[in-house]
Amino acid sequence: MAKKKVTSRPAAQPAVKKKWSGHKTAAKSRARKALKSKGRVSKAKPAKKARPKQTIAISHHREEDFKADGLRTYAKYRDLGIKDATHGLAQAHVIRLQGPCNPAEVSKLHYHDVEFQMVYVLKGWVKTYMEGQGETLMQAGSAWTQPPRIKHLIMDYSDDVELLEVILPADFKTVELAS
Repeated sequence: MAKKKVTSRPAAQPAVKKKWSGHKTAAKSRARKALKSKGRVSKAKPAKKARPKQTIAISHHREEDFKADGLRTYAKYRDLGIKDATHGLAQAHVIRLQGPCNPAEVSKLHYHDVEFQMVYVLKGWVKTYMEGQGETLMQAGSAWTQPPRIKHLIMDYSDDVELLEVILPADFKTVELAS
């Protein structure tokens, strides 16, 4: 049997020296940084305001929770309790657009001054127009986001359409534009 060649101690030592020499360099550079930072004035950013602790929001389907007290007169809204649970960080609701669709009432170009808006079609369909996207037919299972301040409108919808909408922040401004 052939014996394996054993690496001698002197051959192994340079690897050890290299490993530990980096340690000394790192220690020196940390010491320099500490000295340099003592002479500088701190430009730390102000601490962010802590958000209130969020709570759990549970909402079960009840027909009596759909109210005609939302943004649009042709819609009923079911608030999901997100606004209160997040202290105004977000809101979520189920929207039922009331049929039949009346384009004269519905098709008004507008935008929302929001940070985030997402819509998911729970049932039925809705035809929308969004600036830069054009007309799009959204059906049950379709979802879309609307970037902040994007001009859009609803063109048509089925009599049974239900949408889930999530918006940040909970309170926002809607601006209707001249057609």
